[in-house]
Amino acid sequence: MAKVLIIGAGGVGRVVAHKCAQVRDIFSDIVLASRTMARCEQIRDEIRAKGHGDIDVRRVDADNVDELVALMNQVEPQLLINVALPYQDLTIMEACLASGVHYLDTANYEHPDNATFEYKQQWALDSRFQEAGLMALLGSGFDPGVTNVFCAYAQQNLFDEIHYVDILDCNDGDHGYPFATNFNPEINIREVTAKGRYWQEGVWLETEPLTVRLEHDYPEIGVRPSYLMYHEEMESLAKNLKGLKRIRFFMTFSDNYLTHLRVLQNVGMTRIDEVEHDGCKIVPLQFLKTLLPDPASLGPRTKGRTNIGCLISGIKDGRPRRVYIYNICDHEQCWAEVNSQAVSYTTGVPAMIGAMLMLQGVWQGRWVFNMEEFEAAPFMAALSKHGLPWTILEMEPGHD
Repeated sequence: MAKVLIIGAGGVGRVVAHKCAQVRDIFSDIVLASRTMARCEQIRDEIRAKGHGDIDVRRVDADNVDELVALMNQVEPQLLINVALPYQDLTIMEACLASGVHYLDTANYEHPDNATFEYKQQWALDSRFQEAGLMALLGSGFDPGVTNVFCAYAQQNLFDEIHYVDILDCNDGDHGYPFATNFNPEINIREVTAKGRYWQEGVWLETEPLTVRLEHDYPEIGVRPSYLMYHEEMESLAKNLKGLKRIRFFMTFSDNYLTHLRVLQNVGMTRIDEVEHDGCKIVPLQFLKTLLPDPASLGPRTKGRTNIGCLISGIKDGRPRRVYIYNICDHEQCWAEVNSQAVSYTTGVPAMIGAMLMLQGVWQGRWVFNMEEFEAAPFMAALSKHGLPWTILEMEPGHD
């Protein structure tokens, strides 16, 4: 039994708090902290109403190391779950080092002024976490996170050699708005408008945004257009999957979404640099974020399902093999369980599972880790138990 501190009370923070409260034999004490106390209090009240006990709520500025350290020294958690903005990863990690608290996040650090999406600055803290006797688990969401574990499971159990991986992310949900994003609009739009990148034969190759299209038949959903993007789990998987020849990431977007996005780009609303407006400095993308629906508000109106998985090809017992390991998640079922849509649910559940395995000592170490560096089987078993069942589909080996 342990005390956990959750930083961030957005859509994913809501799911993490709810799911931790469902596993009280591990998470005996839960503290939820955010800059906005009203959000924390709303989540606390939801958990009470569902009969999962009480949680403590606090206010903290995740950009302020001193505030974070003061809170951790007061609360004394065994583990901090970071579901704040990716901009805040480094300040929160610094606070954990200063307070002697283990760390977990769901997305890599991103600089507010430069959409680089890389682990370099977090990996650089490895020696300091070792010296402090602390563990940091990076990217314990779905993608990154579960997709890393799917690849690890394939490497450990299904293949002798993995040659090709395509990570496929399909959200076939409908929220009814002309344009909205299913997670933080600023982060979402920065990812989508960045240049695509993929790893092949030891080299990173770059494409113009959303110019490489794949038609994939997603089980139980159907054929959907999917577009090549860069996603951070490829950086660690390219390093940790032995024998890999290529890894790519694809995400589905509707024509409606792409049309709105193209217009917003054309008029400069997706810019991340400051512009002057009526004597004030504003960042257009941050202003756009204030106009778009809050992703946390999409839950009660979103219908449909997600299908996220890894299409993996390689060799087993001297013969070619190709499998698709995937999860299907229903938006309406997520809302009924934890007042969330599926995109937040599929990120929040793995964060709870990663934290649980750390606290149980199943996944342990004294430095900075990515998800695929551990034995995959315990995480895979927990996925099925806690709301994200997975399927392995055998496919005909073919051209990759």
